[in-house]
Amino acid sequence: MPNYLDLFAGAGGLSEGFIQAGYTPIAHVEMDEAACFTLKTRSAYHWLKAHGKFDVYEKYISGEISRSELYKAVPENVLNAIMNYEISDETLPEIFRRIDGILDGKKLDLIVGGPPCQAYSLVGRARSENGMIGDKRNYLYKLYAKFLKRYTPKYFVFENVTGLLSAKDEDETLHFDNMRALFKECGYSTDYRILNATDYGILQNRKRIILIGKYGENEKDFYPELPTVDTTGITVSEIFKDLPALHAGEGTYRPVRALEYNGNYLYDMGIKDIDLISFHTARPHTKQDLEIYKLVVTAWDKNQKRIDYPDLPEKLRTHHNTTSFLDRFKVVAGNLPYSQTVVAHVSRDGHYYIHPDIKQNRSLTPREVARLQTFPDSYYFESKKDVPGRTAAYRQIGNAVPVRLAYTVAAALINKLE
Repeated sequence: MPNYLDLFAGAGGLSEGFIQAGYTPIAHVEMDEAACFTLKTRSAYHWLKAHGKFDVYEKYISGEISRSELYKAVPENVLNAIMNYEISDETLPEIFRRIDGILDGKKLDLIVGGPPCQAYSLVGRARSENGMIGDKRNYLYKLYAKFLKRYTPKYFVFENVTGLLSAKDEDETLHFDNMRALFKECGYSTDYRILNATDYGILQNRKRIILIGKYGENEKDFYPELPTVDTTGITVSEIFKDLPALHAGEGTYRPVRALEYNGNYLYDMGIKDIDLISFHTARPHTKQDLEIYKLVVTAWDKNQKRIDYPDLPEKLRTHHNTTSFLDRFKVVAGNLPYSQTVVAHVSRDGHYYIHPDIKQNRSLTPREVARLQTFPDSYYFESKKDVPGRTAAYRQIGNAVPVRLAYTVAAALINKLE
């Protein structure tokens, strides 16, 4: 099986797709401590499942044993492959040393990963006083290139937001052009596609650039054909079918039994891999927000209409900004074939991700958001401390690559690698 190195790994959405397609991870490098614990726990899951010890994992997510007890049940090298570093010129020598030790002379087949996207995103640039010009995150691709130079994998997969195509440096050159030129200097031909998650079975409108590089400066026609998935007749309501109903402030991080599910989609997408549902816990909301949520859901149910902020009753409008970001309250419509894009802002509030069932009257739980991102139900999202938390889970889920999109790319590429 081909192996790979995951850079800027986050909570592992990209990596999980490659694992599902049959690849073997060598190491993951990620700066966020909570996300690194998530990666360790997921690595523990894969090892325990492969060695007939899945009951240990179930005891952990059920709260019967601690995180440290879970980690003691797997070999140390499994956990040591998760490296908690901010990738920088200062940390590169130590990161290289550790990766070299894991490889132990083996050849690296693939590098995957995408640097944090805030500096390239249109929203991030709009909110920045100088349009993110000079932000150090603009130049993380230069560090990515240093991994390519050192390990010369056959291929690499680079993911980012579509705003990258228009993001400019201080000299007015495009970062994307500069990036591809640098990758060429490293010996790689590159090609890219703008992929929309909806074309690959994911019930979410999410466009991303997937750039693939192949070693060899004059390679052509190497970008794999990506088979689309027909989800005609399936709507976003499929995500919620077997999840217990909750009101605001209800639910638990610990596993509960899923309801009966009569369908194929959740199985086909690799989402429903166990019958236990963890992180199905709803935020508490203010009385004012709950009033707004009811209005938003009612307007959609009756007229298929979205409510802009200025359309709310005056008593419910407490923000002074009535000229931009007007769709700040938005229902995840169950009768549509896809939801709005899941982003990390979901960790701040749930106004953009209101549940379609007016009887529940709340925003989405971490598990519901994770399902929109096609994370398996067995996926457990960690915090820094050995105590589960919504905010860390939402942030990691919102920042992730949809698992099934990663799987699509990985499965199409594996034939070329083998």
